[in-house]
Amino acid sequence: MGVLSVHPRPCPPNPHFSGFDFTPSSCRPRLALFSPSPRRSPLQIRRFSSPEATDDGFVVVEDDLHTLLEISLEELEEAQKSLGEFGGDNRAGIEGTLHRISAIRSRKGLVVGLTCRVGRAVSGHVDMVRDLLEYRESILFLGRPGVGKTTVMREIARVLADELHKRVVIVDTSNEIGGDGDIPHAAIGGARRMQVPEPSMQHRVMIEAVENHMPEVVIVDEIGTEAEALACRSIAERGVMLIGTAHGDRLANIIKNPTLSDLVGGVETVTLGDDEARARRSQKSILERKAPPTFPFLIEMRERNYWVTHRTERSVDMLLIGKKPLVEIRKRDDQFKVVVERWKTYDGDGI
Repeated sequence: MGVLSVHPRPCPPNPHFSGFDFTPSSCRPRLALFSPSPRRSPLQIRRFSSPEATDDGFVVVEDDLHTLLEISLEELEEAQKSLGEFGGDNRAGIEGTLHRISAIRSRKGLVVGLTCRVGRAVSGHVDMVRDLLEYRESILFLGRPGVGKTTVMREIARVLADELHKRVVIVDTSNEIGGDGDIPHAAIGGARRMQVPEPSMQHRVMIEAVENHMPEVVIVDEIGTEAEALACRSIAERGVMLIGTAHGDRLANIIKNPTLSDLVGGVETVTLGDDEARARRSQKSILERKAPPTFPFLIEMRERNYWVTHRTERSVDMLLIGKKPLVEIRKRDDQFKVVVERWKTYDGDGI
C-alpha cells in the first residue's frame, strides 16, 4: 500500500530527505510519494533506488525527488471538493476504488493536508490462514498500521463467501474494506457490506448485522472501544464466526489494555489461600483469565509474510503465570510458499 502525503511545509535552511518525509527546498507545499511498486504511477512520478557502497561504508539511496509535483493551497482545496464530505473520522474515499484519503485539519477545522492510502486488492494472503478458516472459529488479527490487516480482511471475506459459501457480512466503518460508494468493490466477492454512518456507531451496526441479516460470519476492522469489544462478545455468544482486527504488536498489548482485554478473556486478580499459594509456589494475589476469549485464535502480523499464531486461551493463561506459550510461526519461504512451524516457543513479552 503506497502513501501519498500532501501537506504545506515551512522552508528549512537545509532541505533533506529522511524516511518517507520529503522537505522541499522551496517554500511552496509539495506532494510526498512513497510507492513500493517498480511501475510508474499514474502521476508519472519516477522513483528508483540505487544502493552503492561508499568509502565510509554508508549506503546511498537516490530518488528522483525533483520530479515531485508542486501543489498549492488552492489545488488542495480543489482536491477536497472533488472528494466530497469527510466523515466523522476525517476520512473520505473515491467511489469504485479502495483508496482512502484522510484529512489533516487546522485548529479552525480547515483542511490543511491530505494523506492518501493507495488500496489494492491482493490475492494470496489468505493462504497463510486458509486452514484456520476450516475450524469456523473467530480470529483476531493484530498488527501495526500498514502491515496489511485490511487487505487480509478483504480477501478472507471473498474466500469465505465465494469458496466456502458462507453468509458473510462486512461492517465497513470507513469504507476501507469494500471501497467508497453504495456498491462495494468486487474484491469482496459475494460478501455483503454494511456501511456505518458514524465511527461511534460501529458497535450498533455490528449487532444490527446479526439481528437482521442472519450472517454466519461477521467481519469488522479496527476494533478499538469497549462498546465494540462487548458487541464482539455478544456476537460470538450467538454462534457467529468473527474475523476482526485491532492495533497492537503483541498479545500482551491486548491483555494489558483494559478496553480490549475482554477480546482475549479479560484479566482479574484472584486471592489464593495459604495452602493453594504454597502448592502453586506463587504469591497469594495472582492474575487469571476471567472468561473464555471472544477470539479463540489470535494472529500477530509481525510482517506481511511473518505471522505468529496463538491459541488464545492457552497463550493468555501461560503469559499470566509468567511462562512462554507454544505458538505457530507462519511465513513464506524464498519461493513464496507458506511454511508453518508448530510448537515454537513464543518470543514476545510477558505480562
